[in-house]
Amino acid sequence: MLQVSLVYVDTRMLQTVLVEPKWAGRMTLEDYRSLTPLIYSHVNPYGRFDLDLNSRIDFGRLAA
Repeated sequence: MLQVSLVYVDTRMLQTVLVEPKWAGRMTLEDYRSLTPLIYSHVNPYGRFDLDLNSRIDFGRLAA
């Protein structure tokens, strides 16, 4: 479940960034080939997480 959630969040963040022409124009074919939502080096699976199931992640704000 954790991996599926991380892949979903990473995919949404990639989509949010790449929909902007400024960022999409900077990408080469090689860059697109190397994109994957399975990147996990930024994830710390240990520690405390405060979850608020009554709110959504603002992907637009995170991409800015």
